[in-house]
Amino acid sequence: MYDIIVTGAGHAGCEAALAAARTGCSCLLISSDLNAIARMSCNPAIGGVAKGQITREIDALGGEMAKAIDATGIQFRMLNRSKGPAMHSPRAQADRTMYSFYMHRVIEKEDNIDLLQDTVTGIECAAGVFTGVRLLSGRIIKGGSAILTCGTFLNGLIHIGMNHYPGGRTIAEPPVYTLTENLVSMGFKSGRLKTGTPPRIDKRSVDYSKVEEQGGDESPVVFSFKTGSVTNRHQISCFVTKTTTETHEILKKGFDRSPLFTGKVQGIGPRYCPSIEDKICRFPDKESHHIFLEPEGFDTHEMYVNGFSTSLPEDIQIEGLRSIPGLENVKMIRPGYAIEYDYFFPYQVNRSLETKLVENLYFAGQINGTSGYEEAAAQGLIAGINASLKLRNLPPLHLKRSDAYIGVLIDDLITKDTNEPYRMFTSSAEHRLMLRHDNADIRLHNFSFSSGLIDKETFDACNNKISLIETLKNLCMSSRLLPDEINPLFEELGYTLVTTSQNVSSLLKRPGIYLHMLLEKSASFKNTIQTITSDISIFEQVDIDLKYQGYLKRDLLMADKILRLDSHQIPLTFKYDSVSGLSNEGREKLKKHRPDTIGQASRILGVSPSDISVLMIRLGR
Repeated sequence: MYDIIVTGAGHAGCEAALAAARTGCSCLLISSDLNAIARMSCNPAIGGVAKGQITREIDALGGEMAKAIDATGIQFRMLNRSKGPAMHSPRAQADRTMYSFYMHRVIEKEDNIDLLQDTVTGIECAAGVFTGVRLLSGRIIKGGSAILTCGTFLNGLIHIGMNHYPGGRTIAEPPVYTLTENLVSMGFKSGRLKTGTPPRIDKRSVDYSKVEEQGGDESPVVFSFKTGSVTNRHQISCFVTKTTTETHEILKKGFDRSPLFTGKVQGIGPRYCPSIEDKICRFPDKESHHIFLEPEGFDTHEMYVNGFSTSLPEDIQIEGLRSIPGLENVKMIRPGYAIEYDYFFPYQVNRSLETKLVENLYFAGQINGTSGYEEAAAQGLIAGINASLKLRNLPPLHLKRSDAYIGVLIDDLITKDTNEPYRMFTSSAEHRLMLRHDNADIRLHNFSFSSGLIDKETFDACNNKISLIETLKNLCMSSRLLPDEINPLFEELGYTLVTTSQNVSSLLKRPGIYLHMLLEKSASFKNTIQTITSDISIFEQVDIDLKYQGYLKRDLLMADKILRLDSHQIPLTFKYDSVSGLSNEGREKLKKHRPDTIGQASRILGVSPSDISVLMIRLGR
């Protein structure tokens, strides 16, 4: 018997198993194909807008994804540098094969993890409590708890044109049958979603004279707080081109054989990552759409055609590709396709990701209706942590919306109706100025240490970093620079020259002025600062904290108000039908979602402010 059984070895399953094992639990990781651990089934990249922040949060909480991409990245870029720090998002192209090998090695080296190649077809429970999993081989394995991370395998169906094939992630991988039906028989509600992937091409068939090269950053920003510099690593370029009106006309010829437009696909696809045929229909005024050609690794000729996700017939796919500048003679290695799969409405899990119907059973990843490696890995990590904490009779880890993007992700899942694949954006986080990628360790080190996923040395190092930042901020607020030290910089930036000394913290609030600039202009101030630290990452934290001080204070006040609502608990067995004054829609939504707190209830679509007032009065009594 195992403490924790994890089904599925994708990004969610890997983080769940590692979190459970590293906190001392015996863990069994079950996969239909142990050669496909952490496989990047879609784009070969980690990070991006909001996803980069999640990846750094996973690292700060003791997860593995950030270290994996740092070890296997082939190109690193910081997105949105021209915008404010809340929008800065690290992204890296990965060597697809190396990434999977890396994660496989890490898992195999973990003493508390056993691996099993089989397929889970059902769960066993007694009196509403999980007891074990049933395998395709017929065995039943007992466990204290289970984390289901099924990805797109549940009754997976792949579509290419009017042809469809059973498939779990690719045509070569079989789907999982009977598990959905098993869970539905216990009372769970399931739905159907769709995602897709573009064709892969041979990079040797690209005409690079007709595409725009997109290189990596000269000074790459890594994902893990423990990774050293990767500046000396060779980076591979990506390339940018775009579709043409000819491309669109060619693709339209295949619409009568498109599974999206003929009704063969029933699942709902991701709104913010549509297929190329969907883009053409939704944006008929657009004459072109950007296409990004992304290499899949150091030692492969395979290239990912980002922006050309499609399930059109193969003949239309290749004809359409060859109408794009640079791809006139392209060779298609494998076609794009759509995949439909089952998921379970996430209002059926609570904040710990434990299901409400079956105790000690957790859902993580695409089974909860999300899309993306990072969102899946984050859920797997939280489920693994909480399953372990519960076995040790400790309270669960609940991240608030003001703590992390991961907190926003989970809160959105359990309070909002998910009828399309959920994708995280910076706009989803009302506290995004506080939830930056650069301060993830500062925000989350207490949580990871109390959960047992980082050691005392790492914890102390982060506390020392916080102390240095506060010391420098106080020094900046108490220090002044003379006009002779300031005016050369003001002249360069076009500011009016000054005749009196200026406070350093006030200077840093001006656009375009940063701490390292002031150090260059004042030798005495530089000497004072460098007796404390010369770490540029510390300087950047001080810059942001002082430059956006007013906005950060406002965010903290808002977070405190929300926290007060989230401190009002609602009993799980609370009888909403007995509360007069609730609107019909509000009562229906509250009964469906069963929120843990008043704060969660207030964020459910359809629950009005007056419903919240009625609830607070009733609970106050």
